[in-house]
Amino acid sequence: MNQPSTDAPWENPVKARLRAGLPVIGITLTTNSVEAAAQAARLGFDFLWIEMEHSPISLETVRNIVLATRGAKAIPFARIPLNELWTAKRVLDAGVLGVMFPFTSTPALAQQAVDACRYPPVGKRGSGAGLATFSWPSAEGYFDFADRNVMVIAIIEEISAVEKIEAIAATPGIDVLFVGPSDLSFSMGLRGDMTHPDVHSAMAKVVDAAKRHGKTAGRLTTGGADIARCLDQGFRFLQCATELNFMAAGVQSFLDLYENRS
Repeated sequence: MNQPSTDAPWENPVKARLRAGLPVIGITLTTNSVEAAAQAARLGFDFLWIEMEHSPISLETVRNIVLATRGAKAIPFARIPLNELWTAKRVLDAGVLGVMFPFTSTPALAQQAVDACRYPPVGKRGSGAGLATFSWPSAEGYFDFADRNVMVIAIIEEISAVEKIEAIAATPGIDVLFVGPSDLSFSMGLRGDMTHPDVHSAMAKVVDAAKRHGKTAGRLTTGGADIARCLDQGFRFLQCATELNFMAAGVQSFLDLYENRS
């Protein structure tokens, strides 16, 4: 049960696995179905990637997902629409324990991401976290608990970010450098060609910088044999398909069997 004890310090199990060199994988949630989120959180994933940049999921839905998944294996994270202090503050105060910051393409934006997730004097997070304290009770108090357990995931999705990756990776407090290969390819003039050698070369630079600076590298995986390829490439923080993709795949498998028997 991934719920902190009120008697002993608790550690975000995603952080714990990554620190031990083990991979983690999360399902992407794109619909406002709390029931689907609750089911997904109990299937064996390490975290929930609550998608707010490319879906209509609202802050209210994020809060309901956090409440509906208390005690489940998967830890709720959210990708916010843009890298700003206030966008991170709202999902953190709703109770997520990780924030994905899109288009973190400069060292200044990397520092802003960390500042948004840490309380003063280390960061700039505001102290109105009443709803989050309800979700994550802790004997040490929520502020110290959050500073230890909230994960900061910087998404690298522009070639300009790859060119500055050493400085971005050196930012204290960044946990994961996550490559967005599709947007990265667009920024290179390749319009979604994620298999292009130049894209793979840019991604490898992110992995190398992550290793040098003690960070975890992450990326999207299509599942199956691709998971092994991602791990071989040095990625340990893996985002997988959406709940709608999984539903479609399951239905297609069912219908294929039906049609073969009719």
